[in-house]
Amino acid sequence: MSPGQPSVAVLGTGIMGGPMAKNIAGAGLDTRVWNRTREKAEALGLPVAGSPAEAADGADIVLTMLAEGNAVESVMTEGGALEAMRDDAVWLQASTVGIAATERLSGLAEERRIAYVDAPVLGTKAPAEKGELTILASGPDAALDICEPVFDAIGAKTVRLGEAGGGTRLKLVTNTWLLSLLGDLAESVAFAERLGVEPERFLEAIDGPTGSPYAQMKGPMMIKRDFSTSFPLKLALKDLELVLEAADRHDARMPVAGATAESFRRAIDQGHGDEDMSAVFYASAE
Repeated sequence: MSPGQPSVAVLGTGIMGGPMAKNIAGAGLDTRVWNRTREKAEALGLPVAGSPAEAADGADIVLTMLAEGNAVESVMTEGGALEAMRDDAVWLQASTVGIAATERLSGLAEERRIAYVDAPVLGTKAPAEKGELTILASGPDAALDICEPVFDAIGAKTVRLGEAGGGTRLKLVTNTWLLSLLGDLAESVAFAERLGVEPERFLEAIDGPTGSPYAQMKGPMMIKRDFSTSFPLKLALKDLELVLEAADRHDARMPVAGATAESFRRAIDQGHGDEDMSAVFYASAE
């Protein structure tokens, strides 16, 4: 481990990884980045590596923030990042990849004898930009301690959850609640419009104990049909499908989550997959 603050390689500089990398560098940590589309990485104004292996070489922490588990595995194996890591480096896996992929990835780290931290985050584009994510951190205590400067740079709160895998399991639970809430909000706004009720009055009525701050954030987007992307609908469906995969694996009945996933698919089929996840509204409005 390098003296002082750890050096960090961020693999994946998309809608979440980019702001996270900027905040890590802004906290004074030596930060280098890699992205499959190089222009996205160059736009950050940080040192850009030509490959995942080049980024990982010599870094104290290798942070992966990619769309799904297969992409993470490919970058770490075919991209050479895992082999290039120092033996005392930490792999900080922050992507939302589900239980099965987490087991595969942690297994790769174990084979390589690299410390693995499973730390998916709660939050979308704006909290990522402000460094106000919630980190669901799980893994060996010593590795979590090493990652603390990164957690402090990207998040407002870190929840430690024991051995690796605990972060992913809690992320699935929180996504169940959040995405089902989003689907219900979309249906309620569309229903209000059908009944001739001003949807603004609906949001006003639930602004209190019966509502949610999330409804006050996403509801106006639905009313205005302004779906500027904070987190894309297609990735929200991916997250919900990971919930259903875990439910099937653990014999859990999830009828609400299943119905919400159908609404997400319907809106994506209508062409809204790259818009903000609040565009699930179209599944009820059309």
